[in-house]
Amino acid sequence: MVNLELVSFNVCPFVQRSVITLNHKGCGYKVTFIDLSNPPDWFLQISPLGKVPVLKVNDTEVLFESAVINEFVDDVTPGTLKPSDPLTLAKNRAWIEFGGTCLADLYMMADAKTENEMQQRTDVCRDRLQHVENILTHTAFFNGGDFALVDAAYAPLLIRLDFLCRKIDFLDWNGYTKLDRWKENLLGLESVQDSIIEDFELHYANKIRAQNGYLGSLL
Repeated sequence: MVNLELVSFNVCPFVQRSVITLNHKGCGYKVTFIDLSNPPDWFLQISPLGKVPVLKVNDTEVLFESAVINEFVDDVTPGTLKPSDPLTLAKNRAWIEFGGTCLADLYMMADAKTENEMQQRTDVCRDRLQHVENILTHTAFFNGGDFALVDAAYAPLLIRLDFLCRKIDFLDWNGYTKLDRWKENLLGLESVQDSIIEDFELHYANKIRAQNGYLGSLL
């Protein structure tokens, strides 16, 4: 039995990627929340990049980077969330990385100090999301009918997009119909719903406001 402890910041989307994977694989795990603005010394000693998530394995080994953590969790538990075809697996890994860039776009939007700067960064984000829209098919999940690690990677992004689109004029889902369908399918999963912390929207809005950007003034 592998003992797993996930070190987390409450609204970190990369942590949420791993929580979704752990949930979907039915793993027993513990979550330890820290304040990234004032991290404890023990965290800085085990996290080479000073970032979350960090996964402690059997209290002796440490893994970092959500994509690495998720593949490890998948490998040590029954079943698999990775496609068996090497080319499909490689494409999934590439799009997981691309999804991380989209999450960074949301951060940069929130960091923009003026309306014009935010609009420029919003345009960049929309363009990137269009690439995702173009690669998607009309199936329930990224690869088809089965949930995969790439789906776990995009769910936190789509949760945040769903929130922002209800608050500001960000995306017209009519222009991103496949992305919208994917979002709804993912939000319907218990493993995704259970990954959303209590009062998430309040905490996420407060995180955006704390960046002191133009977006925070709109929430």
